[in-house]
Order: sequence, then C-alpha cells, then structure tokens
Amino acid sequence: MGLGSKPTIVLVHGAFADSSGFDAVIRRLLAGGYPVVAAPNPLRGIAFDAAAVKALLSSVEGPVVLVGHSYGGAVISAAAAGSDQVRALVYLAAFVPDTGEAVGELVAKFPGSTVNESLKAVPLPDGQVDLYIDPAVYHSRFAADVPAEDAAVYAIAQRPAAAAAFGEPAAGPQGWNTIPAFTLISGADMIIPPETQEFMAERAGATVRVVDDASHLVFVSHPETAVALIEQAAHETAR
Repeated sequence: MGLGSKPTIVLVHGAFADSSGFDAVIRRLLAGGYPVVAAPNPLRGIAFDAAAVKALLSSVEGPVVLVGHSYGGAVISAAAAGSDQVRALVYLAAFVPDTGEAVGELVAKFPGSTVNESLKAVPLPDGQVDLYIDPAVYHSRFAADVPAEDAAVYAIAQRPAAAAAFGEPAAGPQGWNTIPAFTLISGADMIIPPETQEFMAERAGATVRVVDDASHLVFVSHPETAVALIEQAAHETAR
C-alpha cells in the first residue's frame, strides 16, 4: 500500500483559504501514522485546478484518500475521475457537483448563503477578477465557530479565487460517480447552505456525518470529527 500500511491523505483547500487551515487535521493524521500531502490549489478554475491536483497525485506513491474543502470539493471530484489510485473522496463542507453544474449554481440552489454579499473584487491587469471574502465579515459568515483572533488571521491569509471559477461547469465524469464518497456537513454554514450539502451528499451516495452548529470552517473548529471521517474513509476503502 505504498508508504507503510496506510494511504496518503491529500488535502485540497478551498477558495478564500490556504493549507494552513488544515494544521490541526494534519497534526492528528500524522500522529495516526498517515502520510499527508497538502495540495496548493491554484483557485483559477475547476479544470485548471483539477489538472494541478492530478499532476501532484502522480508524484504520490500508492493509494490516496483525497480530501477537499468547499470549492476544493469540485476540484477533487474532477481530479479523481478515472483514477485507480484514489480510493475515497472526502468532502468537508464542500461542493460535490455533477457534470455540467457550476459551484455558483449550486450555492444558490437552496436559500441561506451569504457568500455573494460577502465578496470583495480585485480587478487584475489581464481583465480577470479575483474575489476575496471581506475581512470585516469573515468571522461572522465564514468562520463563526472559530475564535475571533484565529478568524482574523485566516481572513488576512486567505487566497483569492478567480471569479470565473464559480461559473465554470464541471466537465466530464466526476470522481464520485465511481469512487466512494464521505461528506462532513456543517449544520450552521452560511456559505454553502446545509440543505445544499445534504442534497449533494445524498446524490453522491455519500457516508455522512453532521456537525449541527459548525460554520463553513468545520474542519478547523472540529478537527477531530474531520479526521475521524477521513480515517473511516481510509479504513472502509482499504484493499
């Protein structure tokens, strides 16, 4: 099974974040003996970002459990399509699009998201637009159950996503069509409504855990629950 007897856990952050948010998750996984890789998600568009993650996977020896947060869920769904290496997909408060769906479409499928009114746009010289979560509302809307001082740091360190990424439809088969899915639903999410998360999880036939009062950064506020789901995915899909 590659390195040791456990799969490598590959973590893919979402928009308005970076891999530093996985700190507590990484520490727990390492303590549990798992090899871990944190992928630098470019946040330029699903196809571009999935190609980058897929290239990274080719450098990993042995089986993989691929984990995505938020927009990262769309990226791992595309990156894992057709892969024999990826044994499980774990979605942490994440998008699980079907072919032809855009994350912007999914976020509006059910009421409750505050993401659109929370964005700050930065026009780029090439005509593209980068989007950030306004730091003034980052804590209340993106990370309400994270300590305010920590949320302030995440707001400053956040990486922007290209505006075009949210309107790009998922293309081709999706990894969850053939690979077992596991979903952690954040029950007080103000970015991806819990009802949307439930809809996507049911459609994917996912194994589901719910944290009722969790914000969109559920893996930061409840790392032990996130790790428990990742470990469950690893155990149930071991060959």
